[in-house]
Amino acid sequence: MSPGIIVFAHGSRIASANQAVCEVAARLAQAGSFEHVEAAFLELGQPDLEGAVARLASYGVRRIVVLPYFLTPGLHLERDLPRIVADISSKYSGLEILVTPPLDGHPALLEVLLDRARAVINLTTSH
Repeated sequence: MSPGIIVFAHGSRIASANQAVCEVAARLAQAGSFEHVEAAFLELGQPDLEGAVARLASYGVRRIVVLPYFLTPGLHLERDLPRIVADISSKYSGLEILVTPPLDGHPALLEVLLDRARAVINLTTSH
């Protein structure tokens, strides 16, 4: 069975922000032809990471890749996420949970920033 993927975000009191994360997870599933992709939230959104892991495990997934949808490392990624993953791992024998680095440092991030900057510069210089 292919691995499950979890797009793990902080969560927000603003429902549309959490919905945007769910939409990113759905687009990732489609773009990558991944069978099992879930969104999960540290707080202020559902499901939490343990809930998303439980859902994937119920499908028979034995390997899960957690993609932190965070720009930079910080306390949540350095302290909270490893603790949460360790707690979840202790409850599921035979389940492997891997965590990728956050978005910071990925070469495509520079392209995104350039695209955003150029879009505004082009808009303001065309008037």
